[in-house]
Amino acid sequence: MKKARNILWGVALIAVGVIWALNVCGVTNVNIFFEGWWTLFLIVPFGIGLITEREKIGNLIGLSIGVLLLLGTRGILDFDLIWKLILPIAVVLIGVRLIFKDLFRKRKGGKEWIKFDQNAPGTRVHCATFSGEDANYDGQVFEGAELTAVFGGVKCDLRGAIIQHDVAIEISAIFGGVDLLLPANVNVQLNTNSIFGGTTDKRGGDRLENAVTVYINSTCVFGGADIK
Repeated sequence: MKKARNILWGVALIAVGVIWALNVCGVTNVNIFFEGWWTLFLIVPFGIGLITEREKIGNLIGLSIGVLLLLGTRGILDFDLIWKLILPIAVVLIGVRLIFKDLFRKRKGGKEWIKFDQNAPGTRVHCATFSGEDANYDGQVFEGAELTAVFGGVKCDLRGAIIQHDVAIEISAIFGGVDLLLPANVNVQLNTNSIFGGTTDKRGGDRLENAVTVYINSTCVFGGADIK
């Protein structure tokens, strides 16, 4: 999919460059900077993501918002009404996604994605709403956790935790942020669903042999998560 994404971006940039050059030479008179051209910064990335990425819902929402804004700037729809509806619509979609988030889990690497089970023994739930929470698992056996930041922040430090087998972590950052600090001796499998936000894996490095895997399902809506 990465190759397909690069090809689509390449085609889009070549098309813009060719049209621009033809305009300069007087061959064509295509107005690249038409009214509402800035909405293409939403439409093009989310459109390409809709084609190339497994995550469809977030890209579809972003593409829809871009198209609505374009129609508003062109006078086809009421622009003021669109701006007023974007935030409440986003809040509704956040709620729907949180309720049905299990429906969007994927199989990764040919094996079943390990899901976080809130009722499993030893699992923990950390939620920061209009506040901050700092969770430190030094010397503790870690069995999985749910980290939710809503207009707040959560920091979860697992560098000193005892991770004996594959575990799952559920991250939800909604107008907030989550910092997850992992030990160096684990592998990470990351599944991200982002709407005007994102999850960044800053660990890097190659996959370790015979190491446990931390499965992270991250949903970011106007928020972000950092894995370190």
